[in-house]
Amino acid sequence: MTTSAAHRAIDAVWRIESARIIAGLARMVRDVGLAEELAQDALVTALERWPESGIPDNPGAWLTAAAKHRALDHLRRKKLLERKHEELGRELEVQQEMAVDDVDAAPDDGIGDDLLRLVFTACHPVLSTEARVALTLRLLGGLTTDEIARAFLVPEPTVAQRIVRAKRTLAEARVPFEVPRRDELAARLAAVLQVLYLVFNEGYAATAGDDWMRPALCEEALRLGRILAELAPQEPEVHGLVALMEIQASRTRARIGPSGEPVLLLEQNRAHWDQLLIRRGLAALARAEVLGGAFGPYTLQAAIAACHAQARTSEETDWVRIAALYDALAQLTPSPVVELNRAVALAMAFGPAAGLELVDALSSEPSLKGYHLLPSVRGDLLAKLGRLDEARAEFEHAASLTRNERERELLIERARACARGSAPPEPR
Repeated sequence: MTTSAAHRAIDAVWRIESARIIAGLARMVRDVGLAEELAQDALVTALERWPESGIPDNPGAWLTAAAKHRALDHLRRKKLLERKHEELGRELEVQQEMAVDDVDAAPDDGIGDDLLRLVFTACHPVLSTEARVALTLRLLGGLTTDEIARAFLVPEPTVAQRIVRAKRTLAEARVPFEVPRRDELAARLAAVLQVLYLVFNEGYAATAGDDWMRPALCEEALRLGRILAELAPQEPEVHGLVALMEIQASRTRARIGPSGEPVLLLEQNRAHWDQLLIRRGLAALARAEVLGGAFGPYTLQAAIAACHAQARTSEETDWVRIAALYDALAQLTPSPVVELNRAVALAMAFGPAAGLELVDALSSEPSLKGYHLLPSVRGDLLAKLGRLDEARAEFEHAASLTRNERERELLIERARACARGSAPPEPR
């Protein structure tokens, strides 16, 4: 195996396994910053050895065992009590035995899941909301600071500083590695939901790289969301978020073409939508509605997703209701991104001119300056109005802004369609 091929494989394994490895280490050393450092040490060892020895049969187990060896070395140096030392030694022996057989056969410990503890630890009130989200995205999703910065539409150095300070603050405050008690749960829940939503979105439409989607992130966010729904069954927004993720995830198979190319929403073969996930999503939305009260932002977005899921064809989509739901969402959580989505809904419900008016009003919004979907949406609306030269320029501008190769190819093709004098496909 070539070094470059090995490194690509290692990167893929790290994306999938890093959160579990860090979470398991954090339970051992009770310090999320140290846990990440130990996991990174194991990664460096893999980068050194695997190009020569080849990828192990179970690379996740290999990384886990290597990282736990480093954790034990650290704990020995810290001269922990002999009893704790023996307990950790026994845990490592079990882990090594599982690596030989099948590490993934280990049962899930439900609410005691290490990943869930990791999320709540990273979302501790001692941190600012921005720091909680950035740190958890880093630890849970394995996202780079650049990817997190693009998700937040803020400079990369800002995110890097937040992460470093957050880990230092957690260590200095000796924050326990645990799921909070029920009387503390509500205060911690909003940040956790925000984190899971952003992790899911990074999997649903990858910020950068060669792949349109990163399904493992979607699956992890959804799994943790389901656990949260069991932990907080009376919280409507938990069910709202689960509903949103279930319905969005139902489209995964239809969103990617035979060669890995993106397939936009209105062009998707709805027969490929996962009906089980749709039913689960609609059931979760019904639970949120039964709990009463005004809809929160996730429940509103789930209701929008449900409009798409319940339409047998794209032509049957109730865009007037979707526009009304976006109006409510914009009032509840006003933001330029929500307004951009509202513009798309208005265009579909009342014509492209209605949407373009709102998009043009957003053109001077500083936080959207480098956001590729703004020129992408504007290009689509201009194309529908027959202003193809202007639309082509917008698609080319959007292509220059995106970091995702698949999306760049799609935007370039849409620009070419305008140059040929034909309208491009609908936006996602």
